[in-house]
Amino acid sequence: MTEMFLYNWQIREEWLDWCETLSPEELEKKRVGGMGSILHNLYHVVYCEQYWINHLRGTPVLGNDMKNITTLQEVKAFSALIQPQTRQFLQSYPLEGANQVLEHQRKDGSIKLLPYEKVLRHITAHEIHHIGQLSVWSREMGLKPVSSDLIYRELD
Repeated sequence: MTEMFLYNWQIREEWLDWCETLSPEELEKKRVGGMGSILHNLYHVVYCEQYWINHLRGTPVLGNDMKNITTLQEVKAFSALIQPQTRQFLQSYPLEGANQVLEHQRKDGSIKLLPYEKVLRHITAHEIHHIGQLSVWSREMGLKPVSSDLIYRELD
């Protein structure tokens, strides 16, 4: 499981670097699909990683006011804050999380029992999904997307 988080973090960093070449207007431009903009797509994947990991850890979830995110630097800083927390959780997970179940309250008030393993798989699949949207948008802009090839990547 850790390998998929390492993969996502590596791809995320490459997308964040890729975004350095874009204007703030291009980063915030309204687009079809995803979270509506490149900037908000990137913020959303970091927020959701933090949301689920903090639920698994039993710690408070940080706010999600995406409207207040207006710069790439804010997304980079948030990612830099969250990644070590997730890494720490993953390093302790086999000892603490095996066979554990999260009781998650849904928006409608109902409780859903979610195995930790399923939540971790969801986090990685969710980011891959939204990163795919970035690839589509980059091609629509006539730009080469970040390669998402897992086979030839060195993950550490």
